Amino acid sequence: MENPQLISDVQRLTESLRQFPEPVAKPVLIVVSGLPGTGKSYFCSKLAERLPFITLESDALRKVLFSSLTYSLQESSRLFQACHRLIEQLLRRGFSLILDATNLSERHREYFYSIADHLDVKLVLVWVEAPPQLVRERLKDRRNEETKSDADWVVYQKMKSSVQPIRRNHYVVDTSRDIIPVIDKIVRAAER
Repeated sequence: MENPQLISDVQRLTESLRQFPEPVAKPVLIVVSGLPGTGKSYFCSKLAERLPFITLESDALRKVLFSSLTYSLQESSRLFQACHRLIEQLLRRGFSLILDATNLSERHREYFYSIADHLDVKLVLVWVEAPPQLVRERLKDRRNEETKSDADWVVYQKMKSSVQPIRRNHYVVDTSRDIIPVIDKIVRAAER
């Protein structure tokens, strides 16, 4: 028996997506991971300018499902169950995706490994980083702007201790440097 809450959540997330590109025979899943403030969303927006993929931002999707955010384990679990189901459905329909989420532990990334293997989808993994001093500045500036993420320096420091290295081949991009060379490589990998 399907979980009615999960079905409803996936439906709401699907309806929140703006536009769908043309489906393709061999969709690609690009998973962009990294700590808050490292520039994941900026990097994903630049990548999306080059690839006709649907971008799924966990921070924006969380706000679709929950009107008042707690960032509790329960809330995150419900969000990511819905995201995982949504990703699977979109890939099955032939849509290539960019996922923008912290995904700091290998346990959280395992799902993407398994879905890519199961659906025979190309998986491109990206780790985004930036020097801590720059992250601190970005997170301080973020307080004055309208952004999808609510993470601050305290959240960054707390999450930093849970970072695990990605065990599969992946790209590393430092957003304090020129990101175009890495974007070029990822675009080539996605189109290969």
